[in-house]
Amino acid sequence: MFHSAERFYETLNLDLPLMAYQGALIQEPKTGKVHRHWTLAQSTTLQLLDYFEQVEFQQHLSVHAYVHDRLYVRQITPESELYSERTGVTLFPIGDLRSLVQEREPTKLLALSQDATHIDSLYTHLRTQYSPAELYLTKSIATFFEATNPLVNKGTAVQYIAEELLGLQPHQVMTIGDNFNDVEMLQYAGIGVAMGNAPDGVKAIADWVAPDVESDGAAIAVEKILLSEI
Repeated sequence: MFHSAERFYETLNLDLPLMAYQGALIQEPKTGKVHRHWTLAQSTTLQLLDYFEQVEFQQHLSVHAYVHDRLYVRQITPESELYSERTGVTLFPIGDLRSLVQEREPTKLLALSQDATHIDSLYTHLRTQYSPAELYLTKSIATFFEATNPLVNKGTAVQYIAEELLGLQPHQVMTIGDNFNDVEMLQYAGIGVAMGNAPDGVKAIADWVAPDVESDGAAIAVEKILLSEI
């Protein structure tokens, strides 16, 4: 979420636009200027909510809807509480999320489960139901299933900031990612770095694999690849 990421933005004293929601929202924290905000179509959102309500998933999923940078849930679950604590985000339980979607299109839908097999099942099934031109589906971690506007991914977001705002080309860009929602930006950049704890499929498309998070892999990648050339 945008306001969840702002704390890191401020700590690092950055001045570029902030990309959030897999790149669905690109906004200037200091001025509030929105460069891009691509939402999920109402009809598609309602279809997904109906699917999440099916008996096979109903008792296993916590469903999050993100509207105007606020997090709405059907009810507060242990998974949602943990998410809130980790991200510093307030939860707004409203019961049936369809009533919210009838008024405003969400930026993203997220389904969480403690059991990764339920997320795998969701991901596998919905990829057969929707083409990439209809919906962007990804897993940011093994227990998070995410759905956004089909035009959205981190690669197009990085490309926008690099080329449209900074006048850079891909070979002048390095990206660092640790899961499947990072694949597009790793492919776009001249140097795509996968973290050591990333799934093997993500490491396979990277130009370099850094140590894992616990070993400060991102910092090592910056020092080795960027700062060594200054």
